Amino acid sequence: MYKNILIPVALSKDHEAQSSFEAARLLADTDAVFTILHVHEPIPVYAASQIPNEVLENTRHEIQENLHQCAEEIPGARARLISGHAGRAIVDFANENDIDCIVLASHKPGFEDIFLGSTANRVVHHARCSVHVIR
Repeated sequence: MYKNILIPVALSKDHEAQSSFEAARLLADTDAVFTILHVHEPIPVYAASQIPNEVLENTRHEIQENLHQCAEEIPGARARLISGHAGRAIVDFANENDIDCIVLASHKPGFEDIFLGSTANRVVHHARCSVHVIR
């Protein structure tokens, strides 16, 4: 059983995190700590310079609100919002925070994943801890 579980989530409408939460609960030790993580991909500078600061701040606040609501699904879970490329950021966060298990949902791979790779693929290949991928 795992004691420090990371559950990365996408906050898009088509992403459903319940199956990840259920799997994490089943894999958890009785005193496990859960971290619900969302990685906010950076906006390119040329685009960000055209967006008013108020809009960027409101968007970040909305993301944090949604993330905290999502984290309420697991009592005591911590919500964390970080920036970066999703695959790399998840692996780095796990390594820096002594995560012993990552539970993440994956979409069915498409043609574009052959060339670009998916977030789940990167996490599976580069994480130092156990990774459970939910389909």
